[in-house]
Amino acid sequence: MLKKLMIFTLTSGLLLASGCVTAADKKAEQSKEEKFDTYEMLNLFGEVMERTKVSYVEEVSDQELLESAMNGMLSSLDPHSSFLDAKSFKYLNEQTQGKFGGLGIEVTMENGVVKVVSPIDDTPAFRAGLKPGDYIISLDGTPVIGMTLNEAVDKMRGKPGTKIKLTIRRNSEKPFDVVLKREEIKIQSIKSDIKADDIAYIRISSFSEDADKTIEKEIAKMKKKTENGIKGVILDVRNNPGGLLDQAVAVSDLFLNEGEIVSTRARNEEDTLKYTATEGDIVNGLPIVVMINDGSASASEIVAGALQDHKRAVILGEKSFGKGSVQSVIPFGKYGAIRLTTARYYTPSGRSIQAKGIEPDIEVKPAKVEEINTDGLTISEAELKNALKNETADNKKDTKSDNAQDDELKKDYQLLRAVDTIRALSIYNQK
Repeated sequence: MLKKLMIFTLTSGLLLASGCVTAADKKAEQSKEEKFDTYEMLNLFGEVMERTKVSYVEEVSDQELLESAMNGMLSSLDPHSSFLDAKSFKYLNEQTQGKFGGLGIEVTMENGVVKVVSPIDDTPAFRAGLKPGDYIISLDGTPVIGMTLNEAVDKMRGKPGTKIKLTIRRNSEKPFDVVLKREEIKIQSIKSDIKADDIAYIRISSFSEDADKTIEKEIAKMKKKTENGIKGVILDVRNNPGGLLDQAVAVSDLFLNEGEIVSTRARNEEDTLKYTATEGDIVNGLPIVVMINDGSASASEIVAGALQDHKRAVILGEKSFGKGSVQSVIPFGKYGAIRLTTARYYTPSGRSIQAKGIEPDIEVKPAKVEEINTDGLTISEAELKNALKNETADNKKDTKSDNAQDDELKKDYQLLRAVDTIRALSIYNQK
């Protein structure tokens, strides 16, 4: 009995002591955190690396381990920070200059798999029907989970003409395979056309170098092509994953006379930058519609947000992607570079784009337009027997009717609505 009592007392004492130590440990742990020794941890890193080199089941190089460590450190911060080896850095430079090799797809990493931000126009990914929000879960049968974003992108690149199989997961559908043939991707970032006889249509697939100068030239050409000048402008940045910040600012500036375009705010308040418009609107106040969707990201959202906040354009389509962070690319000579998130974007009214995106003024989902078959059961006044003739009628061709039948507009309901909006704004402004 005495022995049992002693054990109970000892146990109770230990429990009590344990409680006291835990309370005291909190201060000790805080003190330890304050005295965190960076150099000790760097020594530990060296020891871990050495042990990995010696004991890992397969031989691994110092370069491989160090690059993976740096990439792991950066990619753990957010999905857009990463280490770029020399090859990846070269690829990034080629991409901003409008020419690179691969599948033509802008991607990010989400939940351990590769997520499609947007396919680039007229590329293998675009022609195969890949959509923003698709998840790439394996490459040539190798699961993407466990790969870094750089590793996945490297695997998708390759010699033009070679093929790769992507396994895609889309919404709640069963995963399906898509085989793509790699090509040298040459981005024609700006395309233009005249819609409905007098509406300037500008398709911007990426904000690469000199985008603003190209747009200015194309609009000048279209003004000359139309009999009475253009009635308005449609800027189509659907599935545009972004590009250069200075080009997003310059393109916005083409249509604004004054005011803030965008601000970037870093951790330190003194590093805040504001970009403002210079005088001169190249279309002199004509109506503008900006088309966006869930593949419109970064620079696209800057343009849409600036023109929306200044009431300079109607934003039409679907909510944008929501990438409102600024990445700075810092070169490290022959070793490559790091891409580091250094600030956030804010629209002129102070809205943060990050994880929120730009809400359209007019929400228009993709849809298919079909004519209703009336089987000839409807008639008009002109078809009635002995109907009076209109003495003021002329025999001019009804071009508006022809435009309504335009096949391209029928295929793209969002574009059709954009054309209608420009038409309505133009009529309203005239009145």
